[in-house]
Amino acid sequence: MRIGVLGGTGPAGSSLSARLASVGFDVVIGSRSRDKALEVRDRLVERWPGRDLAIDAADNERAALADLAVIATPWDAAGATAASVSGSLDGKVVISMANALAKVGHEFQPLVPPRGSVAAAVQAAVPRSKVAAAFHHVPAKELGDLDHPIESDVLVCSDHRSATEAAIEIVTKIPDLRALDSGELSNAAPIEAFAAVLLQLNVRYRTRVAVRFTGIPE
Repeated sequence: MRIGVLGGTGPAGSSLSARLASVGFDVVIGSRSRDKALEVRDRLVERWPGRDLAIDAADNERAALADLAVIATPWDAAGATAASVSGSLDGKVVISMANALAKVGHEFQPLVPPRGSVAAAVQAAVPRSKVAAAFHHVPAKELGDLDHPIESDVLVCSDHRSATEAAIEIVTKIPDLRALDSGELSNAAPIEAFAAVLLQLNVRYRTRVAVRFTGIPE
């Protein structure tokens, strides 16, 4: 599977790109600037010289030609980025991973986008695509450290069964991540908002927390 990571030059997008490539996916890092995407791509390959990372670089329009797309921009650019390449995303699964958050003083607070969640805004921007929300609670720094496994549950929700299944398939290929079907896309709102709690725990306890749910059989 070829995965285009749109807005993939930031911490979350570049980390996800490296991790996906490390487990065998063919990844295209997208950006508004192909030169910026090339710079990040080269940095990832140089960081992990012992790994055969299949990572290409392109602008967002070309990255959107992949089999599946991930929107990895900051939350307030996610809908616009998806809309800018909507023709290339028609009929495809699109994964939204951003959380709408703001730091107010020493606290992280969730914001409420106009459609209730970033994922819902992306779905509205590309109505002929199948949007799934996933990867919201996986710390970017740990995700990008390929020498260490990252343990976490990943909540996946969508209004399209095929999008849920595609996102779960991708998550499951990453060792020690467990994908959980979390229902319809309306559940993206509390899932995204909970990221503020995790960030606050990171600050208070000076750690990187991940989410694990008990009582669900492996």
